Amino acid sequence: MARSVAFDVNHTQIDPENWNNIYIVGDPHGCRELVEQLCAELGVTESDLVIFVGDLVRKGPNTKGVIDLVRSARNMISVRGNNEEKLLRGSKTVGTLTAADLDWIARCPVVISLPETLIVHAGIDPRKPRSEQTVDDLQNVRSMVPDASYEPPFWFDKYTGPERVFFGHTVLVEPIIREYAVGIDTGCVYGNQLTAFDWNSNEIVSVTASETHENRPAEKFIKPSVNH
Repeated sequence: MARSVAFDVNHTQIDPENWNNIYIVGDPHGCRELVEQLCAELGVTESDLVIFVGDLVRKGPNTKGVIDLVRSARNMISVRGNNEEKLLRGSKTVGTLTAADLDWIARCPVVISLPETLIVHAGIDPRKPRSEQTVDDLQNVRSMVPDASYEPPFWFDKYTGPERVFFGHTVLVEPIIREYAVGIDTGCVYGNQLTAFDWNSNEIVSVTASETHENRPAEKFIKPSVNH
């Protein structure tokens, strides 16, 4: 797929012809058992590709296990989320991760693309051209209100394409399914769900967490008033 507009960040393009099915999965946050449960629910085989929207790490019980799983699988790939970036920049640490794990994280793309599809961690700032989207933008964008994080409108309320953007980062009561934006971080580490989007069939599949590993205030679970 030719890039319609170039990003000045690490960007990986995927040819869907190489895979039977493609599944895009929300933020696992160290919940390896849920990742394995979701893959079993989906019936993932070695001929299917699993793409994570980042935040494989931190908060949950088994960051090392999630990294080992994704690193070792030829049919799994992830964008780099803001929690991975915190490890690389040294503001957070996970003692079980090795130098090789961190090197692998550093090589993860910030953008993954499929035909008419972009996969990023947080989203795309609709106020900026693609060439000016920074790593911090793509990993952290949420509210369009200056100095606010959880006040609408959000970037996905203002974004009008052309590609459909799949994102995590913003924890949702339920997935957002819109023409140009699909949000799939449904807060598994907070006791909610781990969600996958079947890119071929346009269907959502989720598994529910049996434990809450970190508490999160209700106001930080977003439920947009309209899916359009």
